[in-house]
Amino acid sequence: MGKLLIGAQMYTVREFCKTPAEIAKSCAKVKAMGYDGIQVSAFGPIDPRELKRILDGEGLACAATHVSRDRMENETENVIEEHQLWNCRYTAVGGFFPREAWTRALWEGFAHTYNRVAAKFAGSGIRIGYHNHSHELSPVDGQLPLALLIEQCDPSIWFEIDTYWIQHGGGDPAAWIDRVAGRIPCVHFKDMTITPAREHKMCEIGAGNLNWPRIIQSCRDAGVEWCLVERDSGDLDPFESLRISLENMRDKLGV
Repeated sequence: MGKLLIGAQMYTVREFCKTPAEIAKSCAKVKAMGYDGIQVSAFGPIDPRELKRILDGEGLACAATHVSRDRMENETENVIEEHQLWNCRYTAVGGFFPREAWTRALWEGFAHTYNRVAAKFAGSGIRIGYHNHSHELSPVDGQLPLALLIEQCDPSIWFEIDTYWIQHGGGDPAAWIDRVAGRIPCVHFKDMTITPAREHKMCEIGAGNLNWPRIIQSCRDAGVEWCLVERDSGDLDPFESLRISLENMRDKLGV
């Protein structure tokens, strides 16, 4: 079990990453907080070489990215070249959101298609993965879609378990991390609280109700490399949210 590295999922600060100048400023802020790296997600247009200069200049690793399945499938060489340039081994789709009626065959079809995409990355040093939300825990024909994907996706495909969305779907984040041990280099760390109106709400790591000691131990046991902090929305300024989450992870949770 190696040291868990902590990265900032930049989707958290997406409103401040629309131009190269904003991306550079946001990366500098994240580095100053003490983050080891970032996940590239929801950036505005930027030349891959410019992003490399920013990351190298700040001393930030590119832990992972989010890339659309369309780009993975139809711009494979470009995606590979970008990730090799950034020394980034992991990319993932943000999920599968079918619009038609759900069936087991529908999810099996996605897995089959994604396996073909994964084969295009063979030998590149880049692995593609799948990021969950909560709808993958809605049963279809007697099985959970997330379980089906884990079963039918090629072993080279990794799973970016999102702790908030697993909890939101009624699952146990630690148990799902355990389930994909060896296939989970990156985890989305995201906490959940409940409002007096009984509504779920995202909050800073350690400020909510998730069982972080159990989740962190599962990460260590499963071979996780990167804990990627994310908060889609919430009460605090997103940079302040990232700062508090990092402090809590290091000072209170021992990451």
